Amino acid sequence: MSLLMALLRVQGDWYIFIWLIYCKIYSVIIWVFGNHCRGADKARSVITAGVGEQSPAGLHRVRTRRRRSQHQHRTKLVALARRPSLRRIVMAPGANAAHAMMEDKEKTLHGALTTVSMRTRRISQFAPLLIALVGLPARGKSQLAHRLSRHLNWNGESTKVFDCSEYRRRHMALYGSHDIFRADHQQGSAIRRQSAREAVQDAVLWLKDGNSVAIFDGTNITKEQRRELNEYCLSDMGFRILFIECVCEDQDMLERNIIEILHYSADYKNMSEVEAVDDLRKKLEHYMRQYEPIDAGVENISFVRVENMGETVTAHKVAGQKESGILGYLSGMRALPQTLYFTRHGESEYNVLGRIGGDASLSARGQLYARALGEHMNALASREPMSVWTSELRRTKQTAADIRAPKRAVRALNELDAGICEGLTYEEMQERFPQEFAWRDQDKLRYRYPWGESYIDIMTRLRPVLSALEDEHNVVVVGHQAVLRCMLGYFLDAKLDELPYMNIPLHTIVKLTSYGYKYKVEMIKMPIDCVDTHRQQPKNCSITRSASDALVTVPSHYDTLPSNLWQNAPEAQL
Repeated sequence: MSLLMALLRVQGDWYIFIWLIYCKIYSVIIWVFGNHCRGADKARSVITAGVGEQSPAGLHRVRTRRRRSQHQHRTKLVALARRPSLRRIVMAPGANAAHAMMEDKEKTLHGALTTVSMRTRRISQFAPLLIALVGLPARGKSQLAHRLSRHLNWNGESTKVFDCSEYRRRHMALYGSHDIFRADHQQGSAIRRQSAREAVQDAVLWLKDGNSVAIFDGTNITKEQRRELNEYCLSDMGFRILFIECVCEDQDMLERNIIEILHYSADYKNMSEVEAVDDLRKKLEHYMRQYEPIDAGVENISFVRVENMGETVTAHKVAGQKESGILGYLSGMRALPQTLYFTRHGESEYNVLGRIGGDASLSARGQLYARALGEHMNALASREPMSVWTSELRRTKQTAADIRAPKRAVRALNELDAGICEGLTYEEMQERFPQEFAWRDQDKLRYRYPWGESYIDIMTRLRPVLSALEDEHNVVVVGHQAVLRCMLGYFLDAKLDELPYMNIPLHTIVKLTSYGYKYKVEMIKMPIDCVDTHRQQPKNCSITRSASDALVTVPSHYDTLPSNLWQNAPEAQL
């Protein structure tokens, strides 16, 4: 029986051997016949076109095509021979182990390539972003870094600035002189390298904690520094990185930046003005000797070059959603001294009654404030042109009526829409919607009134207004409590959870004056009485709280308008 099985096995192997020989002969015949037909077709085309007109270059092209076609044919045969089914048939005995090792190696290589592809895709789409500033001192790097951070935080990208100078000051009890910035000053160079390393490490920890963007505010003036930082972020950490080079050729802007450094830098607070000017000048000279501008032809990095704080913006290899948004912001940025005025409308009839929202008119005291505001702003407008932005509601337009300046009604400045609670008092809200009232106290920033808005909604619609206002000067914004909380919170870089409880009283002008990337705040209170509409968050925010606990922080107000509120109001106030 075993002998019969062996004979059958041998006979099967002969059948396979004969079948392979037949296939080989058949493929050779087809290949020869195909080449013959193609040669005949080419000969006919040559004869038809005229042998005398065929140039050597044309014959060379024919030969090249023929060789290429033969090469393609051989490639197809090799690919066919590599099919697993044929390899198993023609494989020599004892090669199973080698074949298995080859397949495992191919699978490993394929897996590695897939992993690299996925890693690249994750870096380009989902990884955190490190922004590294490049440029000489006094070119506006710090101002750009903090303005960009404020913009990104407002748009939901958790961002933080890591200032290399602050890290350098930690290693120096007192700033000595410009000598530490010399290239040949070993101790100073070591301190600066260590400071940059610590700033980058803290930025990396910030990104690893789940935050979106870190901004490294340093000079990064050499190609070697940028190359090392680029490789560290991309290869070692898997982060995206974007370099922003700040260049300033505008002498007025450069002089303004230098004056701000002399006035506000911690390095010069203990120096006289003459000493500080001389020290800063020599410090700039040291940096200029070492500075190597970014060269797109040599450095393989993604970067944006910003000239004169947004006057000209050049991008190179910039890709990604965050990077594109940053590029758009930088393109519209301007660095000019600013003075901005913010004020709520005058006291309205709804303010007196303790009602929220609506489109009420001013009370008698509110009309007094409108006149006083007009006198104050007209005195300022006589020295410098001014513009006024209001909402579309009556009480803001009435408040700005006496200001002699161009006015613009902006829909995005309208007060928060309270939805089903429009026109209600806090007492009525607690009585009708106690659960909604408690939910709002629990998270006032994110709470949205039914069929209304939240503070987050206001922040969203204010984005274009704030971007435009950053580049304006001498503007008066007459708005509403919730809207002005968001706007002032943006310029003062306040924490988002603090916005709903900022105290912005009626009949008060808030003046913001820019210096560098910060703003100085001045409160100007007009001597006209008004109600207090500020409500602090109650300690008990439970849904099951009593009405008295819910209303404990509600400001006092009138149940109805007093009859004497409209009688001889101007004389009473004076």
